[in-house]
Formats: sequence, C-alpha cells, structure tokens
Amino acid sequence: MAIRVVVSGAGGKMGREVVRAVLGADDMALVGAVDPSYAGRDAGQLAGLAEIGVAVSSTLAECLNGTPADCVVDFTAPHAVFDNVIQALDAGVRVVFGTTGLGDEQLSAIDRKARERGLGVIHAPNFAIGAVLMMRFAAEAARFFDQVEIIELHHDQKKDAPSGTAIKTAEMIREARGERRGGAPAGVELLPGARGGELGGVRIHSVRLPGLVAHQEVILGLAGQTLTIRHDSLDRASFMPGVLLAIRRVSEITGLVYGLERLLFEE
Repeated sequence: MAIRVVVSGAGGKMGREVVRAVLGADDMALVGAVDPSYAGRDAGQLAGLAEIGVAVSSTLAECLNGTPADCVVDFTAPHAVFDNVIQALDAGVRVVFGTTGLGDEQLSAIDRKARERGLGVIHAPNFAIGAVLMMRFAAEAARFFDQVEIIELHHDQKKDAPSGTAIKTAEMIREARGERRGGAPAGVELLPGARGGELGGVRIHSVRLPGLVAHQEVILGLAGQTLTIRHDSLDRASFMPGVLLAIRRVSEITGLVYGLERLLFEE
C-alpha cells in the first residue's frame, strides 16, 4: 500500500520540490497539500506538472479533516511549523519536517506529544546526504584540531540565522570533543558581531545573498595547517532523497528523531 503523504507549505520552493518528489515515488501517493496563498489550486499544476486532482487546502486542519494520511511533510515557516506538527500528531499522523528555528522547549514538547500518541516525527535541519556527511566528517576531524569555525551561506529569503545545519554541526562537534573556547584567545571586535556567534566553542558566521541555495564550510585550524570541509546544495532537488528516506522510515520510530544521520548511521 502506498504511503499517503500531505505536503504542508506546498506553494514554497521546497514544498513544490517535495510534491514533485512524492509524485515521482512509486511507493507514495500525494493525498493532500496545504498553502493558504494557493488555496484551491491543483497541487500538481502548482508544482509545474500536470493536473492531479488534489486541490491545495488553506489550512492543515481542513486538509486532514476527512483525508486519511500517513505522513505530513512540513516545509513552512518557523512561526507556523510547531502548531502544524502538534496538529498533525493530534490527528494521528506522523510528521517529517525541515523548517528550523524551533527552540529546545518546542522540540521537547513535540517529542512528548509524539510519544503520547505512539507516533514518529523526524526533524532534519538538512536533508541533503552530502550535508549529513559533511557534519559527520567535521565532528570527527574536530577532535584533532584546536579551533573550528563555520561559515554558512543561504539564499536571502531564509528567515533564521544561523542555519539549523550550522547549529547541528556545532552541537555534533561539541559532542565529539567537548566544549572549548571559540576563536582566537584575544582580540577586539571593531564591529559588534564581526567574529560571529558562538556555540560550544565554535564560531558561526552567516551569509545571506540572492543566488545562493544552501552552502556550508567548516574550517579547522592547527599550527601551520587548516582543513576545510565544504558542502554545496546547488538545487533543492539535492534534499529530496533524504526527504523520501524520512517519509519511508518515520513509521518505524516513536517520538522525535533529530537529524538525518540517525537514519543513515545506525550504530
């Protein structure tokens, strides 16, 4: 039986890509789409494909009312995603979401709700397989280097900074080597913020420019040498294998799984 998928945020760039990916997957069926800006439009046409007979709903509640679904995929905005996830869980539907910007308390609340309902939720700050490997390689390398800095670059429409991928990378580095002081041991910022933010001893710098999609480099330094690990997503299609993997695997878990690496590297 095909996995019945609802795409929330179907009119956005990521949402349209997810619609195309789900429609192209032999083991999935698109049963609903949500986006208040495009309510009433055919989801297939909205994604640049032929008409498929699935109308875009204005709210998730409207879409789930009377539409049997197995998984909601949410790529909306930080102010909307938490309520969407809780709403889907209350409706008995599993969730895969990539929107970042949620705090620890919100993620904990999602985990509790999912466990109460006996359902799975997968949240990945980055669904690109190469980005997951970049984070893993950086965490491993950071054990052997004194200092690490992250430069993340995204399109100018991204709402949050730093990116969820950068935060996740810094968290993985801290877990691998413990917390260390970030950046140079002494110095004066002539412009506040010039040295970036700091998480777990790792400096993070955010760039927002038109023309970019999603990019990150991790620069590690020792006396006389540096190591740079970089990943570039040049097209949003790069995220789709990870999204489809999460849709297929979310039925196997209970509670919140944070990070695609939890699915790729089962240790």
